[in-house]
Amino acid sequence: MANEAKLANKVDKRVTKKKEKRPNIILRFLHFCKDVIAELKRVTWPSKKDLLTYTGAVIVFILISSTLIGLMDIVFGEGMRLLVR
Repeated sequence: MANEAKLANKVDKRVTKKKEKRPNIILRFLHFCKDVIAELKRVTWPSKKDLLTYTGAVIVFILISSTLIGLMDIVFGEGMRLLVR
C-alpha cells in the first residue's frame, strides 16, 4: 500500500508539472510572434540594386526556360504527328 501511495504521488507531481510548464495558447502565440520579429531583425536584406539584379536574372531565366520548353513541345508534337500519320 505504501508503494501505491508513492506511485500515486509521483504521478500527481508529473501531471502538475506538465500543467505548470505550458502557458496558454495566447501566451505561446505572443512568444512565437516575438521570436519571429527578433529573427527578422537579424536578416540581411538585399539592397535595391541587388534586388533588381536578382529579379532581372529570374525573369531572364524564366523566359529562356519557357522558350526552350515551348520549342521542345513544338518539335516533339510535330514528330508525333508525323509518326501517327
